[in-house]
Amino acid sequence: MENGYKVYIKKDFSEIDIKKDYDKVLIITDENVKKLYMDNFIRTLNFKNIIQYIIEPGENSKTLNVYEDVFKFCIENEVSRKSLIIALGGGVVGDLSGFIASTYMRGIDLIHCPTTLLSQVDSSIGGKTGINLGNYKNIIGSFYRPEFIHININTLKTLKHNEFLSGLSEVIKYALICDYEFLDYLLNNKSKILNLDEECLTYIVKKCSNIKIDVVKKDEKESGIRKTLNLGHTFGHGIEKLGNLSHGFAVAIGTHIAFRLSYKKGYINKSYYEKALSVYKAYNIPISFNGINSMDILKIMKKDKKNSFSKINLVLPTGHSSVEVVDNIDEEEILYVIQEVGNEF
Repeated sequence: MENGYKVYIKKDFSEIDIKKDYDKVLIITDENVKKLYMDNFIRTLNFKNIIQYIIEPGENSKTLNVYEDVFKFCIENEVSRKSLIIALGGGVVGDLSGFIASTYMRGIDLIHCPTTLLSQVDSSIGGKTGINLGNYKNIIGSFYRPEFIHININTLKTLKHNEFLSGLSEVIKYALICDYEFLDYLLNNKSKILNLDEECLTYIVKKCSNIKIDVVKKDEKESGIRKTLNLGHTFGHGIEKLGNLSHGFAVAIGTHIAFRLSYKKGYINKSYYEKALSVYKAYNIPISFNGINSMDILKIMKKDKKNSFSKINLVLPTGHSSVEVVDNIDEEEILYVIQEVGNEF
């Protein structure tokens, strides 16, 4: 692919083609992925000097403390500018590994090997890295291109069902942003997708990765069109943290709030609003929440890194698979719609 984003979609890890010479390879992964893939992955790489750093699964590993611990490990094990970091895992592993690679000795080479649907279609592509600070998701981070991304489509078959559905929420997001026919594909092929049909999985991963690469090529540093990829995220990040939900499920709820707000503002009609919700319902992906204070969600939204001039930036649907970034919605309107969706649980 152009612009430095090379994505290879394969059926295993055996075709990873590392052309450069490295003095050391550091694989960063979590406990779950290590048990499933690490031994075979190391054999596949066929490098002599491989070291591993294993983190705990989940967002709690995207912290300054873990970041510092990995840095100390790198120094103790003589990781150099001629070394390589491989991120083997989901979005948390990828975000953390990318930030480490971008900042260790001012930057060393990075390869992503994403193992979850969410990371394969979204977080591994486009160079975003980040760690969290308290309730503020990815508030510390950088843009950093990997050498390439190697997707083993069969890792999706070892995911827990809810984790797969969480990733599917990001897939639906792409359809809602720019591909209305893809929305129908997801509805018409529900059974095959839920049964992890290899042809369907390859199709949706390729479709989403191509969409994201196309957007990133036009706007790498998220100053314009790339912001549209954040549909549901500004609402979702607060819900994710406060409700202890998966990223994908929180984004699905956030997308529902965005669609509800657009419908109430007259940007979209009732038919499209209901169709969008029908896709999430077809896959039994949650689109409402409970037990979270709506004002607390709004407070986190006001601290979102995408805001500017003290205005909340929202990605809102404006038509069939068409969205726009707006910053002119009153906080009272935003809060009211958050409360409406929360009350539907």
